[in-house]
Amino acid sequence: MFTGIVTAIGEVVESERKGPNLKRLAIACPYEADGIAIGASIACAGVCLTVTALRPRTDGEPGCIFQVEAAAETLAKTLVGEWEPGTLVNLERSLKVGDELGGHLVVGHVDGVGRILKIDAIEADPDEPWGATARFHIRAPQGLARFIATKGSICLDGTSLTINTVEDDVFTVLLIPHSFAVTTWGQRKEGDAVHVEVDLMARYAARLAEARPQG
Repeated sequence: MFTGIVTAIGEVVESERKGPNLKRLAIACPYEADGIAIGASIACAGVCLTVTALRPRTDGEPGCIFQVEAAAETLAKTLVGEWEPGTLVNLERSLKVGDELGGHLVVGHVDGVGRILKIDAIEADPDEPWGATARFHIRAPQGLARFIATKGSICLDGTSLTINTVEDDVFTVLLIPHSFAVTTWGQRKEGDAVHVEVDLMARYAARLAEARPQG
């Protein structure tokens, strides 16, 4: 379980196909190796992946390199199959009992891939040098629009965000300067694909409504 609060940016340093249904990745990160156990879960751009090996970094930067593997289901439903050395990914360690729930409950099971249709830059007030914000217009994956509601929560590439507006299958989210600084959203551009995980509560509510007796 995760919260959608990104705690680091990782970089893919190795990418290896182990047949058509398995991919092995090595990701460099600022996390210390002694704080990660083999078998631990780390959300990588919103995809829950299991750590299978650890080793020190060799580039002089603090942290470690952790290894994960993605199987057929993950490769079919996410962008992990496209990740190559140099790909930057948002990272979050799994939630522990007692941790602050700063975003919303995220399971790390990506529901589909959305597409950034448009980015509206919102210039900062020149008298308040906080940095610019931006509004992202994103097309929801097929079949997921019914789970997306104004002022609801959504997880995009591992980032917990509030939905500003919804029109048919297109919704908008607003990114603040802090988000650009500590996540990969500062590198996003129009046409990019993003992982989408809908709010768990919205999914359960929809399922309960479907199961309600008629008449």
